[in-house]
Amino acid sequence: MKKLLTGNEAIARGAYEAGCLIACAYPGTPSTEILENVSQYEEIRSEWSTNEKVALEVASGASIAGARSLVAMKHVGLNVAADPMFTMAYEGVNGGLVIITADEPGMHSSQNEQDNRLYAPHAKVAMIEPSDSQECKDFMKHAFEVSETYDTPVLFRITTRVCHSKGVVQLKEREEVGIKEYAKDIRKYIMVPANSKVKHIEIEEERLPRLREYSNNTSLNRIEWGDKKIGIITSGISYLHAKEVFGEDVSYLKIGFTYPLPDKMIREFSQEVETLYVIEENEPYIENFVKAMGIDCKGKELIPICGELSPEILREALLGEGKKESYELDIDIPARPPALCAGCPHRGIFYAVSKYKDKIISTSDIGCYTLGMAPPLGVGDTVICMGAGITAGIGFDRVNQMAERGKKVFGFIGDSTFFHSGITGLIDAVYNGTDMAIVILDNRITAMTGHQENPGTGKNILGEPAHMVDIEAIVKAVGIKEKNIRVIDPYNLEETNKAVKEAYEAKEPFVIIAKQPCALIKEVQRERKELYCEVDQEKCRKCKTCLRIGCPAISFKDNTISIDKVQCNGCTVCLQVCPFDAIEFMGESR
Repeated sequence: MKKLLTGNEAIARGAYEAGCLIACAYPGTPSTEILENVSQYEEIRSEWSTNEKVALEVASGASIAGARSLVAMKHVGLNVAADPMFTMAYEGVNGGLVIITADEPGMHSSQNEQDNRLYAPHAKVAMIEPSDSQECKDFMKHAFEVSETYDTPVLFRITTRVCHSKGVVQLKEREEVGIKEYAKDIRKYIMVPANSKVKHIEIEEERLPRLREYSNNTSLNRIEWGDKKIGIITSGISYLHAKEVFGEDVSYLKIGFTYPLPDKMIREFSQEVETLYVIEENEPYIENFVKAMGIDCKGKELIPICGELSPEILREALLGEGKKESYELDIDIPARPPALCAGCPHRGIFYAVSKYKDKIISTSDIGCYTLGMAPPLGVGDTVICMGAGITAGIGFDRVNQMAERGKKVFGFIGDSTFFHSGITGLIDAVYNGTDMAIVILDNRITAMTGHQENPGTGKNILGEPAHMVDIEAIVKAVGIKEKNIRVIDPYNLEETNKAVKEAYEAKEPFVIIAKQPCALIKEVQRERKELYCEVDQEKCRKCKTCLRIGCPAISFKDNTISIDKVQCNGCTVCLQVCPFDAIEFMGESR
């Protein structure tokens, strides 16, 4: 049977067909849909984990116990999971262990552009890279087989275009491989220094040479001979871009098993072609290897190192052809910067804090609330990584005190991010003492990645009831005094303003928990479907105070303030800021 699948859907299908039994992940674009689709196969136990490190540790334990296991994450997630990955490279596996890293050239929804191929040689684990949906499915089975045959975790590296592009995929039946017997082996699975030293030697002298031999003989790496005037070494989505530009008129070495790289194949291929190009996105990973072998090739001196590649970029870089417009628009489309959604519960707290923005430093975090930085709210000085909304704030507070700047620090973090890596920062704030204010934005969902459940939602990945972890109880448990905790409804500006004022004046760690579900949750949309606000044009003085909350449902055009009732969900923040009572709430009373 054939089916049209995205790369992420095909990976899930490949895990199913390969007999995978355990799958864990933390959501992150462009990897999120992998576990969402894996969870549809009842044969695989699927779980959203609190963070990527936890996910890999759970999958590692399952692998040692004898089950084929996978873990999925976006590229920066592997930074979080690097600790267990490097040690699992030493320990090896029992049941196969596949670590999926979804890189994002172009940074469409990420804070950096890193090339996780470099992790494979650093950690000394095998690496596989598919180019399309069919390979995503087929290569998953190879990944599990390589993992078990060579006693290694396998890094399964994909990129945004592979994740989200669709292709026709030939499906097969599931292969039940069962659970392997587990035998206690402290020399293999307990990495104290004496055991680690032995395992490191085994990796260098036994495993890597065997994997290199496999790389030179596997069908995952192949030579496609055409005209030998030009030869192209490539992998992943770059292979498809190259095929679109050069077609069948050149020769290709298409690499799907990318660590260890196939040195013998590369040498054989390079000796047969006149001009050799290495086409790859981001870092010159393959190019550096080829040049280290003493082989002359052309790569990053012609092809950009930053951003995504495309056929147009390759045509211009390698063929000197200008960009060809497939169609033209007769109007200029205005820029549309990202903004908090209409009715977003974060808006109220950011508006309240924005009144102090000349007196504070605000350290933000990864999530929808990062957008609080944008005008007119302008709340946000830093964004680093998951959890740093608190911990970077602690550092800022230390320096502010040393420099006697007199500025209060407000740290912002979401509910899912708090569970991911915010709790340890909160403990640090209590343990080492700081007077910063910490704002936990609890919108009851992992919103930015598409509404995945988390420990605070009361549901698991299947939508089944699960224990709802109480954020307020955690805050109290780590030592925040009850007098310094405020649980507020951010739609209530009077309550919110009061809490922000108290936080600003506090001389001890102070926590505000803003509780209001995301406006885009389907149940919330149904509940608030008929609720909206409307401007009374006779009362409106055109003072534009309502525009200061930055709601996209409010517009000023032709000297008239209006509210789009289709976007509006009746949160009433605009109504509360209007100094002339010119905004009315429409619908049943809240």
